[in-house]
Amino acid sequence: MKLSKKALVLLSGWVLLGTLCPPLSAQSDQTPAPVVSQSPEQLQQLVAPIALYPDELVAQILAAATYPTEVVEADRWLQQHPSLKGQELAQAVDKEPLDPSVKALTQFPSVLANMDKNLSWTSSLGEAYVNQSQQVMDAVQTMRRRAQDAGNLKTTPQQTVTTAGRTIAIEPAETDVVYVPTYDPWLVYGAALPLWPGWYGYPGLYLDGPGFGFGLGFDVGFFGGFGWGWHNWGFDWGHRTMVFNHNTYISHSRTFINRNTIVNRNTINRSTLVNHNSFNNRGVANRNAFTNHSNFVNHGGRSAFGGFNHGGVAMNHSVRGQASFGGGFHGGGSRGGRR
Repeated sequence: MKLSKKALVLLSGWVLLGTLCPPLSAQSDQTPAPVVSQSPEQLQQLVAPIALYPDELVAQILAAATYPTEVVEADRWLQQHPSLKGQELAQAVDKEPLDPSVKALTQFPSVLANMDKNLSWTSSLGEAYVNQSQQVMDAVQTMRRRAQDAGNLKTTPQQTVTTAGRTIAIEPAETDVVYVPTYDPWLVYGAALPLWPGWYGYPGLYLDGPGFGFGLGFDVGFFGGFGWGWHNWGFDWGHRTMVFNHNTYISHSRTFINRNTIVNRNTINRSTLVNHNSFNNRGVANRNAFTNHSNFVNHGGRSAFGGFNHGGVAMNHSVRGQASFGGGFHGGGSRGGRR
């Protein structure tokens, strides 16, 4: 009887050990999945909605896209504080725990709202910048050349377009007033581009047709005294790097997995993932609630948010992609806008 009990104990131990320590063949499946690179054509389609914006605004958008949850929070924050304008807005947003790029976009509420409403596109843009930054900038330049060849990119009273070799720079014509271009991103570049699936054309930012125009002028002078203001952003096009405060901008967002970082898919820290499905009672994204990693790893699609379709709706969930279509139209600039 004693021998039988001993054998039973040994057998139980081996079963427990096998449960806690899976075979080597099972462990070998934990190798990191490679990030799927997007083709030049896909990147060109991805940057089409913003490629003709002034350089500084493109830089702010690319950087902010790596913080999609903060984009949602900032847009909701602006909706909750509609009376803040000018210097009061700058001082208030400066106190918020947001990335400088997201703070900077509060100068352009319609641009920020468009990123919120097209969250799947924003997330894909952020993922592309994190993993393929130079290729993204190449795509911007390609689309600018295409628009220039189509006659839709030139110097105007609102902007200055300069060409050096194969590099095209776009700057505001005035020091402190920025006019956001309005155009159909799928028609302005000559040959029509495929529509980004689920794309929502935000009112005031897009023309109905192949032309090119301008919306309201945003007075960015009120934000000049802050470290995240307009004149702190730009590009070193020669080295294909983004510049923030005279240094190369590096996103510290943990939303996306950098292709140069080795990640164990089965032991990944869930704090690196952002949940767009959970919101607190103020309508603001809850950064402390995280979803299963399987919703975020890209196994062949365009976005790291593999659980999202291109309309901003998570699969098997009723979430904020569609809900974010609520709220008012962010039209005016810092002083109500100029034309």
